[in-house]
Amino acid sequence: MSHDDFPTDRPAVVTCGLPYANGDLHIGHLRGYIGADAFTRALETLGQQAAYVSGSDMHGTPVAVNAEEEGVDPESFALRWHEQYEETFPKFNVEFDNYGHTHDETNTELTQEIVRTLDEEGYVYEDEVLVAYDPKADDHLPDRYVVGTCPYCGEKARGDECDEGCQRHLEPGEIENPTSVRTGNPAEYRERTHKFFRVSEFADYLTEFLDDLEGTSNARNQPRQWIEEGLQDWCLTRDMEWGIDYPGAEEEDIVLYVWVDAPIEYISSTKQYSDRVGSDEYDWEEVWKNDGEIIHVIGRDIIQHHTIFWPAMLEAANYNAPRAVAATGFITIDGKGLSTSRNRAIWAKEYLEEGFHPDLLRYYLTTTGGLQQDVDFTWTAFQEKVNGELVGTIGNFWYRSLLFAYRNYEGRPDVEVTSEVEERIEGAIGEFREAVNDYSLRECGLAATRLAQFGNEYIQRNEPWKLTDDDPERAAQVIRDCVQIAKAVGVLLEPVAPGKAQALWEQLGEDGSVADAHLEDALEAPPRRFEQPGELFEKIEDDRVDELETKLDEKITAAAEQETESDEGDEAEETDMADETETAADTSDLEPLLEDRISFEDFQNLDIRVGRVEVAEGIDGADDLARLEVDIGFETRQVVAGIKQLHDLESLSGTKCILLANMAPAELFGVESNGMILAAGEEADLLTTHGDADIGEKVR
Repeated sequence: MSHDDFPTDRPAVVTCGLPYANGDLHIGHLRGYIGADAFTRALETLGQQAAYVSGSDMHGTPVAVNAEEEGVDPESFALRWHEQYEETFPKFNVEFDNYGHTHDETNTELTQEIVRTLDEEGYVYEDEVLVAYDPKADDHLPDRYVVGTCPYCGEKARGDECDEGCQRHLEPGEIENPTSVRTGNPAEYRERTHKFFRVSEFADYLTEFLDDLEGTSNARNQPRQWIEEGLQDWCLTRDMEWGIDYPGAEEEDIVLYVWVDAPIEYISSTKQYSDRVGSDEYDWEEVWKNDGEIIHVIGRDIIQHHTIFWPAMLEAANYNAPRAVAATGFITIDGKGLSTSRNRAIWAKEYLEEGFHPDLLRYYLTTTGGLQQDVDFTWTAFQEKVNGELVGTIGNFWYRSLLFAYRNYEGRPDVEVTSEVEERIEGAIGEFREAVNDYSLRECGLAATRLAQFGNEYIQRNEPWKLTDDDPERAAQVIRDCVQIAKAVGVLLEPVAPGKAQALWEQLGEDGSVADAHLEDALEAPPRRFEQPGELFEKIEDDRVDELETKLDEKITAAAEQETESDEGDEAEETDMADETETAADTSDLEPLLEDRISFEDFQNLDIRVGRVEVAEGIDGADDLARLEVDIGFETRQVVAGIKQLHDLESLSGTKCILLANMAPAELFGVESNGMILAAGEEADLLTTHGDADIGEKVR
């Protein structure tokens, strides 16, 4: 692992949290897989050697529970979903270099080898643990066979995770008021002997690991609180038959916890890819055992697994640590959290059945909000994004430029690109490169969109259709510039919209695949001749959106009417994936709106300004507080904010923010705060501006 800017001379691997082989894919799941695919493609566009790997998570209690309900064995049940995922991902242009599963021979052998190493190195011990027991079924209940109350925050939780509250990992015996999922009766705790991994010994290492970790700020900051509170050792085994046997315990009904073998599939899948293509082309050991670049893209509900347990296990087993962990936000539908039992979801197969191109969804999911922000999906917002940016900006520029070039010059005019356009393309390349190194998929995609916007302004400003007779040389120059911009937009857009970028590539008469193009190809001249182009994007009409919104409302209503079980039944269903449980808050979980209203005059009394963070540093002795220096145009204000654990303070310098300037001064931990920065939600998502408002501009 390095911290050199991409591309580096070391091989990289990009992974995405394994889909749990237990149910259909929806757009909440696709956000992560599409995002990781786009990031891999972006790395390759930079010239970085990279592989994209994942696999189906076959083990765990939800698979066993649902297989039991269907009357089939867990392996057959999970393999059926695994095969469906293998068929679905390519339909969204998600192309894995290797897609395996956790029950295959490679992962079974590698998992047992790593666990043996942990044991031999003295990091595993036995201890008695309280395990839930169902007296009626006369059976011990591993993790998700149990629901109850989280001992830390009091929210409803399942046996291994507080998925609706604080999202902490829960050890066997921790959950309060345990209830058997199998029978619905109260469970009781009984002592059992299990294996434990000494995670607590890695606190110092993990602190240093997080200090070096790249990716999203939530993946760096959230785990620090768990370390400060004191790490608990991790129970590695479960009382069940379905899973990978603990090495040497094959005759016992004890298997490894699913979160032991699931991340090891990242290594196994990389090894399978390397075995297939040969180590000369891609060496898995260079990545995982030496100093390769490992990037994990995950849902934010599994941050703890990837930033605490996983790096500790890698360190103990002498494997390389991840360079970056990028945690995505959740997807909501019309402001409400996804619910599989209530059918409040846009399913992958439904999207495809509606006839939309996969790249439209890819563009929407990657360029709507930052990677770690929640994204609210509505068909209206989808329409606005497609019509405004893909049809109105990129598609409009591509078509009008290439059509004019074809009709007047049968292709690219035979002149050189102007310095103005060459510099603008170089600027877009720089934006793209910076976005990749910032792990910002949104900015990767928008680098192409902004360049197309410049192209539209350029052709409109120069009006070549008026120059063909009066100044044909100038007309040819303008169109030559536009054809080059079109090619550059295609190269930059490929990671986000590979299918449409390839269609443009072919319209330009280019050979091969645009996926093989690197950034420098954006400035290489396209072929001299190309055929008449076609329009690459189609506008989504209002009546189509009305139809889609009605369909969504009707299916949600129908599902609600058919639902006969309580909300706990939704919890027991467990059809979500391991990496994206989609616990984004419903509106019922939000703070209620205030009944008291203020007048417009009261609002005018608030002096809210656009600011820019110049300095951000933690306050000694304060767990959550940071001292900021914020430039608001007229002066620089010192502000205290409770964001120390929620943001990478070093990266905030230069960030725009919104500041309440006429807040009464206050002193916190001996530091005067002269204003208040505005943020949303428990993750303190800093409010900023959409456009280029000047520092000091008043918010009205």
